Amino acid sequence: MPNLILASASPRRLDLLAQIGITPNQIIPAHIDENPHPDELPRHLSHRLAMEKAAAVARKQPKFYILAADTVVALGRRILGKASTIEEARKYLCLLSGRRHKVYSGISLITPQGKQISRVVTTTVIFKRLSSADLDHYLSHNEWQGKAGAYAIQGLAARFVKGINGSYSNVVGLPLYETANMLQGNGYAL
Repeated sequence: MPNLILASASPRRLDLLAQIGITPNQIIPAHIDENPHPDELPRHLSHRLAMEKAAAVARKQPKFYILAADTVVALGRRILGKASTIEEARKYLCLLSGRRHKVYSGISLITPQGKQISRVVTTTVIFKRLSSADLDHYLSHNEWQGKAGAYAIQGLAARFVKGINGSYSNVVGLPLYETANMLQGNGYAL
C-alpha cells in the first residue's frame, strides 16, 4: 500500500483523520498563496486551494496518495478568513451573530497514478445573537487565532451554534465521511 501524505499543517485535520483510524505516513504542508482571486466565490476558493495544495506536494512526492483540504467560512459571497487581530476577529463574529453562514471545505486527493479527485462539501451554521459579554469572553481565550471566520466550533464557540445543516467535521476542517469515501473509492485501504 503506497503511503498517504497529508498536505496540511493543521493539527485539527490530523486529529480528525485519527478519529476514523487514518494516520498519514507523512505531513508535508503545501506552501502556496492562499489569497482569493478578485471576485472569487468562497466555494471556488476552497476547491482551488485544496487542488493547488495537493498538486504542490505531489510535484515533490509522486507515487504517493496526497490528501489536501482547505476550509472557507463565508457570509454570502464574503469570505471570512483567519482574523489577524482581535479587532478583526470581533468584526467577523459580529457579522456572524444571529445569522446563518456557510462553511466550505475543498478536499483533493491525488493517487499514486497521478489521478486527481476533488470536491467541495458545504455546511450551513446558524449562530445565536452574540452579546458583548459573549464576544469578550470568547475573544479573551484567543481561540479565534488561526481559525477561518475567527471561531472553532469544537471549542468555546460551540455555545454560539444554534444548529448546523451538514457535516460537523466539515466545520472543524475536514469532512470525514466524504474524505473516507474518496480514499476508499480510489484504492486506499482504510
